[in-house]
Amino acid sequence: MNHFTDTNLHGGIKKAITELGFEKPTPIQVKTIPHLLSSKQDVIASAETGTGKTAAFGLPSIHLTQIENKIPQTLVLCPTRELCVQIARDLTNYSKYTKGINIVAVYGGASIDTQIKKLKSGVHIVIGTPGRTKDLIRRRKLDISKVERLILDEADEMLSMGFKEDLDDILSKTPQEKQTLLFSATISSRIVAMTKEYMENPLEISVAHVNKAADNVSHIYYMVHVKDRYEVLKRIADSNPEIYGIVFCRTRRETKEVANKLMHDGYNADAIHGDLSQSQRDEVMGKFRRRRLQMLVATDVAARGLDVSSLTHIVNYNLPDDSEIYVHRSGRTGRAGKSGISIAIVHTREIRKIKDIERISGISFKKELVPNGKEVCQRQLYSLIDKIEKVEVDEAQIEPFLPAIYEKLEWLDREKLIKHFVSAEFNRFLSYYKNARDINVVGGKNQDRKRSKDERRKSSFARLFINLGSKDRLNPVKLMGLINKALGSKNAVIGKIEILKSFSFFEIEESVTNYLIKALKKENYDGVPLLVEVAKGKSGKFSSSKEKFYDNKKGEKDRFRKKRKNRSKNKGRRK
Repeated sequence: MNHFTDTNLHGGIKKAITELGFEKPTPIQVKTIPHLLSSKQDVIASAETGTGKTAAFGLPSIHLTQIENKIPQTLVLCPTRELCVQIARDLTNYSKYTKGINIVAVYGGASIDTQIKKLKSGVHIVIGTPGRTKDLIRRRKLDISKVERLILDEADEMLSMGFKEDLDDILSKTPQEKQTLLFSATISSRIVAMTKEYMENPLEISVAHVNKAADNVSHIYYMVHVKDRYEVLKRIADSNPEIYGIVFCRTRRETKEVANKLMHDGYNADAIHGDLSQSQRDEVMGKFRRRRLQMLVATDVAARGLDVSSLTHIVNYNLPDDSEIYVHRSGRTGRAGKSGISIAIVHTREIRKIKDIERISGISFKKELVPNGKEVCQRQLYSLIDKIEKVEVDEAQIEPFLPAIYEKLEWLDREKLIKHFVSAEFNRFLSYYKNARDINVVGGKNQDRKRSKDERRKSSFARLFINLGSKDRLNPVKLMGLINKALGSKNAVIGKIEILKSFSFFEIEESVTNYLIKALKKENYDGVPLLVEVAKGKSGKFSSSKEKFYDNKKGEKDRFRKKRKNRSKNKGRRK
């Protein structure tokens, strides 16, 4: 089967898929379509999103439908609402010239009454999520006792999402004699157990993973500290003004946080997650498909069913635990002959995951440095100039305004005009990235530790006194927390810390000393006003006791003791 014209699919289907641009079938379609058109043998297919599996089972299902018999003949079960809607949309497009066929999607988050009304009108193919399908069967609004084909799409995901009991209940309502098709990205032990329970002598079909040998997808990773991941994401977006991609996060909470930050910072982004209503999800997905959004932040589950062929980037804000999932993510770009980039943002302890993915999938990663401020500005500037160069000029529309514009700008020569124009459009980027720091991590843990020591050696330190000690339950971690909070940053270099009984000393880089002293004097610790000042003792080693430090400072020592005494009195008054 080299072409869809070689199949026995009826003319209406061939006409519809030709209009959709279908020419040569994918490997999963080559292996599946002829079998389903000629046999009722069960099928286990190992295939991921992007391999063309929807057409692989959808085209034969449409072809085999008896239009005059208005009962459910094919039931497709899938894990998410998005995938359910996507499959229904695809099958509707494939059956554009198949008169009389009725395809209905049933899923949670949408009006069940509307779905019941559609089912009552006579349906041939039902696509549903397990929960809503089970609910409609329980209400006796969906009768699946005569289905001829049962298709389990993304079976691995349905099991991982806890739908096993729902699937058991639904499958018990189907006839004994039917054809069962199971599609799964991975064939785990749970999938094998399921096939033994529900399938008889199935044909096993496997196709290569989407990106295992894809030359048109580049895989790169940036190594940074965890706290710098969001900064990396912004630099990725700023370095690629035409970016159109998905940012994958591990959890629903992180998805919302990252998307909210991006939108707050002015990026054209939004999120898809389980807390959205169906109408909200549809709105976000619609905007993304129409490219009104450049970045969609999502979890793996939420992104199921999102099939967009022109993505430029996949960004792994977190690497997945399973190497197969990375392959699945990266397979969403580089489709239809286009090139794509899959980026992983990793920290020093995740290099093992990179190696595992390379070993299991055959992918080769390239480590690159996060673009610095100058590089980001350069790429943005060149992108702006390209847009100006290629913009269409409607002379008739702007002609009336040109004399006044020429007069206004006549004092500017060519070079000054360009500078003014670029600055007007570009000052925000120049200002933001003017002193952008290098956030790359050179290597692993040891290199990080070495670099930290080098930074200390290069920094010029001031030695400060603070009126808190072990009596106040102060420890180095709490002290660093106080310092970071006062500075509003974790970037200051802190040197040696000595916690004594009633007070403490610490080193801090001189450049922030005055600001830190002023900031801490406004704070209190457990109700005690803080006293922070430059230590007047020796500038070399720390004193081993308070007596040494105050050896020649009798007056200061007395003042300190008085403060301690007053503080004790105040503590006794507080209840």
